[in-house]
Amino acid sequence: MATVTMTVNGKSVSGEVEGRTLLSDFVRNNLNLTGTHIGCDTSQCGACVVHVNGKAVKSCTMFALEAEGSSVTTIEGMANPDGSLGTVQQAFQDNHGLQCGFCTPGMVMSAATLLEENPNPTETEIREYLEGNICRCTGYHNIVKSIQAAAAAA
Repeated sequence: MATVTMTVNGKSVSGEVEGRTLLSDFVRNNLNLTGTHIGCDTSQCGACVVHVNGKAVKSCTMFALEAEGSSVTTIEGMANPDGSLGTVQQAFQDNHGLQCGFCTPGMVMSAATLLEENPNPTETEIREYLEGNICRCTGYHNIVKSIQAAAAAA
């Protein structure tokens, strides 16, 4: 066992982990931040995307100990300080960018990174950026529409 310390959603946290503990497991099981979903454990679906030092990372591919000293943002950290939905989250709600909702946290996290890198992406650029995120319900049309709406709102 080892102690890992990082900042998660603006708060300093630490916990005891085994060397093989994935970042996704640490945020879900140690910190009880269950918005980060685990869909495949093989880096295929993107449901577990979080931001590590501002970069989108599939948290099922990173050990918790690798995040030592890092700043991590989960879907829970995307809300506004007053608890209301952040811009990307609100756009997903307003434009029906979700159905079952399982992929939504990873989609929102990826979308936020895309919009930070490219504030006005085309539909093609959005679709290409999301190639690492799988949605089995929506057909992506409303997800793309949601990201376009978030870009326009920013």
